[in-house]
Amino acid sequence: MSWNIQSVLPQPGRVAVVTGANTGLGFETAKALAGLEMTVILACRNGQKAEDAKARILQVHPGATLDVMLLDLNALSSVKAFADQFLATYSRLDLLINNAGLMMPPFSKTTDGFESQIGANYLGHFALTGHLLERINSTPDARIVTLSSMAHRWGRIQLDDINSALKYSKRASYGQSKLACLMFAYELQRRLERSGSATLSVAAHPGIAVTDLARYFPQLVMPLMKFFFQSAYDGALPTLYAALGDDIVGGDYCGPDGKGERQGAPKKVRSSRASQDADVAVALWQLSQDLVKVTYLPDS
Repeated sequence: MSWNIQSVLPQPGRVAVVTGANTGLGFETAKALAGLEMTVILACRNGQKAEDAKARILQVHPGATLDVMLLDLNALSSVKAFADQFLATYSRLDLLINNAGLMMPPFSKTTDGFESQIGANYLGHFALTGHLLERINSTPDARIVTLSSMAHRWGRIQLDDINSALKYSKRASYGQSKLACLMFAYELQRRLERSGSATLSVAAHPGIAVTDLARYFPQLVMPLMKFFFQSAYDGALPTLYAALGDDIVGGDYCGPDGKGERQGAPKKVRSSRASQDADVAVALWQLSQDLVKVTYLPDS
């Protein structure tokens, strides 16, 4: 029998941060968690869009507790400012949903000079997790859910050119960023276990869902997508299963159960052999710490 969010009991008092919560998968994730009576922080780059998302959630869940906080994953200074504000405001963090991202844009750089996809999708979340980890670890039964993609299967970690400076392919760079997210989730779990932490690090992917993430796709394709792929709500269910499922353990990876994992009910799924390369994961972790200047959970 498939996991169903309707079976999850209300969870008042718990606190969740959802990055990119103003649209798509992040919005649906935040709305569902708000419906479970959690305090949900909408961590978004655009304050007005976040306020609009908050209003839409309140229309569905009038009693929800929602807090808009600015977070721009393209700028490490914004990541640090968000973390400082959160830590000054909240004494616990039960769920960190590393959701926000972008998909196959033209080449551009973040404020700190990273290629935009590896920067926003992965490095920003790596830094955010590090800044918040002590608060997460002090919260019982906490989880960190990192969003990956089926695209991780075509990704390759270019340790000597992580920012695609030598050659940029928007497809290859997206695959690398989503492979990095998945390898991060696995390596984070290994390090949490070695440190004695009970926090779980897990990952999820939405299959193929119709969201604003596809805004760089050809315009002729967009009207057809809704007929072949699943909704943002359905795409968010693997994330919610990873965050809330009673049978979830550290290192689990969740996605749709349909053909090719493109759509369907959430279940635990397998990932590529490359994603499970622990040696590359360690090297990526060390490189990430050097790039973002945030160090946590040392190797030994």
